[in-house]
Amino acid sequence: MKVRIGFIGTGRIANRHLEKLSRIKDAQLVSFCDVIKERAQEVAARYGGKFYTNHYEMLDKEDLDAVYICLPPFAHTDQEILAAERGINLFIEKPITLSLEKARQINEIIKKTGIISSVGYVYRYSDIVNRAKAEVGDKKIALLLGYYLSSMPYARWWKKKNESGGQIVEQTTHIFDLARYFAGEVDKLYAQRSQGLMNNVENCNVDDASCVSLHFKSGTIGTISSTCLLRRKGNWGIDLIGKDIEINLFLSSHLLRINGEREEEIRVARDPYQEENQAFIEAVKEDDPTKIKSPYSDALKTLELTLAADASLEREEIVTL
Repeated sequence: MKVRIGFIGTGRIANRHLEKLSRIKDAQLVSFCDVIKERAQEVAARYGGKFYTNHYEMLDKEDLDAVYICLPPFAHTDQEILAAERGINLFIEKPITLSLEKARQINEIIKKTGIISSVGYVYRYSDIVNRAKAEVGDKKIALLLGYYLSSMPYARWWKKKNESGGQIVEQTTHIFDLARYFAGEVDKLYAQRSQGLMNNVENCNVDDASCVSLHFKSGTIGTISSTCLLRRKGNWGIDLIGKDIEINLFLSSHLLRINGEREEEIRVARDPYQEENQAFIEAVKEDDPTKIKSPYSDALKTLELTLAADASLEREEIVTL
């Protein structure tokens, strides 16, 4: 039996998932919904299935095992709730929403219905990330240094903070998620920002740059820095330093460097997007949530962390979680 899949949102990230799913024999692409009719029509023509411009209609008419929700942050309304109430398993692209209250409501419905949920923190499925995690093992991380340095994404909504959530919430969220993956939960943080250099960009109110200082419950300290000022290709990654060990994850270059008892350089061997989608299809087919590395309940904690960092920027004070 194949897993019957619908999509809500058929933009850039949706097309990446569609490409990966088309290679999975147990995945059947059934329906596609987008507020831009031509976009939904295009993917329906390419992959087969029906197109919709209204997610209510699609969820009512289609018999789906799973739905991918690939929407801009501001566009999350009731899609997850309606699907979960129908017993449809959920794959949701990050960030899961801009409202902590809404995210907690969705999390409760997911728990109540018992559906499988997965959130697109794709680096958790990267072979070099998981090799680094194995290398750390039970060693204490003293210092964590994360960064996401990029040019401004093309999407119209990205430069509007009320629509994207800003760079920390929408983009650097990958690094904050990996910080939790490696070092556990944060108990307090303090964030600073730089503004004013993008005054020539129309309708832009995201920060030029930010730097967030983190204190983890484990005792690890760290910083995560962001900017969207670059003209060139972006650069993002995370460094982990402990006694007799230094790990450098150059995520944008698909490279892991380990400096410990021995020195190694390891390149990505497997496509994390393919691994992420394969894991979700297998989890749904086998009703096995243990295959998921980033369920909604865990992604909620990353959202809490990034929103706390944003609150610190706004209030100019230490925030305790």
